Amino acid sequence: MTPILLPLVAMADPSIERGEYLVRGPAACGNCHTPQGPNGPDMSNEFGGMLVEKNEMMEAWAVNITPGSRIADWSDADLVRAIREGIRPDGSVIGPPMPIGLYRSLSDDDVMSMVMFLRTVPASKNETPFSTYNFPLPPSYGPPVGLVTAPPAGPSVEYGEYLAGPIAHCIECHTTFGPQGPMFDTHLGAGGFAFHGPWGVSIAPNITSHEDGLAQYSDDELKMMIASGVRPDGSRMRPPMGYAHYAQMSSDDLQAIVLYLRTIPALPDP
Repeated sequence: MTPILLPLVAMADPSIERGEYLVRGPAACGNCHTPQGPNGPDMSNEFGGMLVEKNEMMEAWAVNITPGSRIADWSDADLVRAIREGIRPDGSVIGPPMPIGLYRSLSDDDVMSMVMFLRTVPASKNETPFSTYNFPLPPSYGPPVGLVTAPPAGPSVEYGEYLAGPIAHCIECHTTFGPQGPMFDTHLGAGGFAFHGPWGVSIAPNITSHEDGLAQYSDDELKMMIASGVRPDGSRMRPPMGYAHYAQMSSDDLQAIVLYLRTIPALPDP
């Protein structure tokens, strides 16, 4: 996904408050970076890192991102580059499941707000190794990211695409995966990726406008499902979707996401 390069619009300056809303809300950073216990996330070790995926292809760790970790020695620019370009200060590349391809489109203000907030969270001494991969990582995910501005905030399709892409990376998990990762060009939102965890196996569902996807649900039902993990029939959806994070989203942001999801071309389940 290419960075969203738009004319400059009136935007608030980066702030800790905006960063907290994004990190603990729609970006759901803790969904991967906060250790999971038998009863859910260990909030006493928030953002302390955890093993996200272990299979024949990778042992993927979401590392400790608190001031008690190695990032304490990184500059703000280093941390922005790591988040948005997937490059550490030593030049090494961050691999999946960190969705760098989408994070490249995070706006300058939003990514700096996230960094500002992460500097304020309690330090964790939890030690997390770097991930290991049984396949080669790319030397980079593209050229250095330049100026990136977000669309105007509000309940619009345009802002919903920004939220569902770079911010919450909904389209990363809900797009069918091929050998090179999510097939955005041909299977955007069609689902099918399997997530393994203590809950068993979850299959990312179709979120296109097809009858296999979201056509059966009203806007209010979709917002309830996103923010609570409860379907209209009362049944609960499985992890790893960060329902507790999405519950903190503003009503306008939820509406924007739903408006965007309605525009994804209809595709059947893969």
